[in-house]
Amino acid sequence: MISVDGDTSTNDTFLVMANALAGNETIAEEESEDYADFLEALTAVCTDLAKMQAGDGEGATKLVEACVTGMDTKENARILAKSVICSNLTKAAMYGNDANWGRILCALGYAGVSFDPEQVDLYFEKDGERILIYTNGAAADYSEEEATKFLSGEAVRIVAQMHMGEAEATAWGCDLTYDYVKINADYRS
Repeated sequence: MISVDGDTSTNDTFLVMANALAGNETIAEEESEDYADFLEALTAVCTDLAKMQAGDGEGATKLVEACVTGMDTKENARILAKSVICSNLTKAAMYGNDANWGRILCALGYAGVSFDPEQVDLYFEKDGERILIYTNGAAADYSEEEATKFLSGEAVRIVAQMHMGEAEATAWGCDLTYDYVKINADYRS
């Protein structure tokens, strides 16, 4: 089960179950072509559903994807990606189309994973293009206008290249909007 915002509810639950009632042959060998095909298809469906759930948050205006690459372990990459996605300040910056690399770096920093911030490169990606916003311990030379265009669509991809290894992980979430606060402030149980 996944949770979009850490607060699990029935509207952000996805379950996969099998009962063998279809009568299909069991795919038992992990090395088989059938197993690989099934795994690829299931992964694609689960990824698409996770993105749809994340981007469809209450009051959300965009899907935010945080991809941490070049990390020493998969687990550390996961922790860092989730820290960026769960950061309310990063989510608010994404809503405001603000290329505030400091909020992203801060979220990486309080994740509890050791890294050298002077070795990190931060990018925004959109439609196959990429803009570098932070490198060598400081802001990169980028156009604020161009960065705003990268952040203005229905989906934003933040890439943190850590330069520590080959592991990577991706997490999905959404921006934090006035409507989210209003919806949840007006809610009564």
